[in-house]
Amino acid sequence: MKNSICETVEDEVEELSVHPYSKSELARAYAPEIGDRSALNRLSRWMHRNEDLYSALLQTGYRPTQQIFTCKQVGLIFEYLGRP
Repeated sequence: MKNSICETVEDEVEELSVHPYSKSELARAYAPEIGDRSALNRLSRWMHRNEDLYSALLQTGYRPTQQIFTCKQVGLIFEYLGRP
């Protein structure tokens, strides 16, 4: 019996793993339908509005000017925002 299209597509979707991501790469994963700058701004707003997440990120040494999220920071973002 053939797989339905939905089952095939669902099998192809991979969950993002926890490893270092550039800010733009992670932002695009959360918002692939909008432009890069808009995706970055959206992710930044989500992080700042979630006080627990932002506090936890600061405890890892996060700086708003950094370009790459560490594994620990990505793990926290996934924990608080869910995986893209």
